[in-house]
Parts: sequence; structure tokens; C-alpha cells
Amino acid sequence: TLVEAVMLEMQDPKTGVKSQPQKLVITTIPHAITGEDVVTWLANRYTIEAEEAWALGTMLVAFGYIYPLQDHKRLVIKPDTALYRFQTPYFWPAQQWPVEDTDYAIYLAKRNIRKKGVLEMHEQEQYNGLHKWMNHKWDFIVMQAKEQYRAGKERKKPDRAVFDCQERAYWVVHRPPPGTVSAMDYGLERMVDPNAEEVTGHIILSNMVVVVCVCVFSLFSSLVKYSVTCNKHDPFLAPCLPSNPWVTDDVTYWLLNMANVDVPTKMRVERWTFSFGELLSDPRGRDDFRLFLKKEFSGENLAFWEACEDLKWGTAATMNEKAQQVYKTFLARGAPRWINIDGKTMEVTVKGLKHPHRYVLDAAQTHIFMLMKKDSYGRYLKSPVTVDMLSGLSCPSPSMKRRPSISPIIVRQQEKEERARMATSGPVDITQVMSKLSNKGKEVPPPKK
Repeated sequence: TLVEAVMLEMQDPKTGVKSQPQKLVITTIPHAITGEDVVTWLANRYTIEAEEAWALGTMLVAFGYIYPLQDHKRLVIKPDTALYRFQTPYFWPAQQWPVEDTDYAIYLAKRNIRKKGVLEMHEQEQYNGLHKWMNHKWDFIVMQAKEQYRAGKERKKPDRAVFDCQERAYWVVHRPPPGTVSAMDYGLERMVDPNAEEVTGHIILSNMVVVVCVCVFSLFSSLVKYSVTCNKHDPFLAPCLPSNPWVTDDVTYWLLNMANVDVPTKMRVERWTFSFGELLSDPRGRDDFRLFLKKEFSGENLAFWEACEDLKWGTAATMNEKAQQVYKTFLARGAPRWINIDGKTMEVTVKGLKHPHRYVLDAAQTHIFMLMKKDSYGRYLKSPVTVDMLSGLSCPSPSMKRRPSISPIIVRQQEKEERARMATSGPVDITQVMSKLSNKGKEVPPPKK
């Protein structure tokens, strides 16, 4: 998009913003930039006033493309010697990573470990709320936080400081402190920067224009990206092939897209490549992925994931029985389909199975899901079987048959007309007619009042 292009140009080694190592407290931060250099570069590059460049730089900080190294709470650009760094592309908003509460809980738990229980007030409130809401898998969250904290301590001190600042800047943008309007939210509140202490009418107007333009452009880019990816699979953008069964009474579309059809359509297989969730949500795709895992001798991973889903969405009466069956099949020593998970996750899961509930296997299921997504799913998409199947399939051609359904009202009207026609066309029994006339003459008149 336009913002990403600007960021790449700003980071150009020759023509971009000058960066150099800067000492922050006792740690030397590599590739640091100053707010003054950012504002000057924007003003010179786009031939705009300093105030407009300041507003544009503040917008880049508010959206998380540039983050401050010192004052983390105020997402503004200071046109002085304040230190900033370019955010790594992994955390750019264009990546559209889902901001999940589980990831935020792991981040807060890691900060709680680092700060030894001393968090800021709003972070402590978020931490307590997430702990109460995710109590069923809090052991897994704490375990992940400890692993990330241990891995962070093994980095060099400058790298550790840079990564901590990057992660904190990401969550300040997506989980801002109370009283701060997030740039990721939509609405009229985004037009004014609540972090600024003194703003003039000109700066407010510049902020409004820049933010509105970027917001509209981002929405338009997202719509274009979705349309290009899913234009053949969105019923609002493409018709049903070969025809819509509700319009033509031709059920070929339903037959081609049955749950366990032998030969899937090309469009159906293409959806499997969009995401791992799309593949697992399709029964036919899951069967195909199961055959692939059997060839790799790792079919127990998908079987365990399905068993966890069955336990999660099954009836309460069979919960204990299913939990014990999962333990005997996948987790116990010498289990016939033993799964490979780390010791901490195994310990938490086995401990929870003593008092089973619907979400007792969430930690192990998440571990296996990520293992299949990062490892097996990529090899499945690149396997010759999948490539040959995708290239050999074809989309159904549009059907020229149009057999519109007849309204039930018209059907009943036609039936009445048919019965009337049959009644008038048949022979008339004169004896029955004469008997009815004679009986009509013998009717007793009503008494006079």
C-alpha cells in the first residue's frame, strides 16, 4: 500500500532517513533515528510545510510504523532529538495479524515475570480480567510466557531491548491505555490526536485530512485484496457454477459440493490453500490432508485434533468417557497413537484430565494445531499430489438449462382448473339430477311466525 511504500523509501540506505547507533541509558540501540530527522525528511520529500510533516509523522507513529524508544505512552512524533526506530514489517498493520486475547495475555504474563509482579495500573487490570476469563488455559499461557522470557534472556542486550520496545509499541497501538484512542479503531474520534498537548487548528486539520485519506485508502486496499483473492468464491461477486439450484432446479451444484464427494471442484481445492483453517473446515479437504499425514507417519496429530473437537462440542454426559479415551489413545505411556508434545504441555494436560471439562485439552490442541500449520500444512501444499490435483481439476462450466420453479399458488390453481375441466367433459347421469330435483320439491317450508 501507499504507507508501506513510504516506509520502504524512508529506510533506503542512501536516500532515506539517516540512522545510527544511539546510547539509551546504558544500552546502545542500533539503527535509531530522531524525530527531527523524520520530520525534515518528510517535509523535503513531499515538499510540504513542517507542521504538515509533523502531522504525517505522528500518523506513522500512531499506526505503529515508527515507535518511540523513550516515551512509549504518547504515540506522537517530537521534532527534536527524541529517539525512534522503524517497526519491523512483521508488526505492520498491513500484515493483518488477528489481535487475539491469548497473545495479549502471554505478553502481559511475560511482563509480569520481568517486572516481578509490578505492572502499570491498566495492565494489571487487563491481566486480572484475562486471568479470570481464561482460567481454563492459564497454565498454558504462563508456560508460553516463561518460554519466551527464557528465550529473550539468551539474546544480546541490545537485541533484547529492541525486541521489547517493538513488542510494547505493538500492544500500545492495539491495546492502548485508557483515555487513548487507538488508530486501529474506526470512527470520528480518530480525527483528533488525544495524545497531543497543544495543537493548533492547522495541525488538527492536517491530521484529519491525512488520517481520513489513509483510512479510506486502507479500507480500499483491503477490499481490493479480498476481492482479488476471493472473487471467484464470494457468492456476491461470482455466480454458482454450473447454476444456482434455487433458481434453475438443477441440483448439480449440490452434487459437486457434497461433504465427501469423490472428485472436488477446482474452486473448492483453491479454498484449501487460503488458510489451514479453510482446509480443516472442509470435510473433503480434511480427508485429503489425513491421507497426506498417513504417508508422513504423522496421522495421529490430526486424529488428536479431531478428538479434542469432539470433546469440546460433544454432550456433557459423554465428557468423562471421551476424555479417558483420549488419554489412553494419545497421551498415556505406550499409547497406540502417542503424540509428540513438550513436557510442560503434557504435564498441564494430564493434570487437567483428572477433573476433565470441555477445554481441558486446549493447550495440547493448540500445540498440535500450530505444529501441523507450520510444518505439515506447508509440505502438503507443495506436495506433488496436491499440485497435480489442483492442475488436473477444472471448474464446472455454466449451465444453459433454466427450469424455473412453479409457484405453489399456480400449481393449486392449475389443479382446480383440471378438476373443473374433467367434470364438464364427462357424461352426466340424468337420474341423479332428477332425484335431486324431486327431493328439492318435497322440502318442508319453515313455520310462519
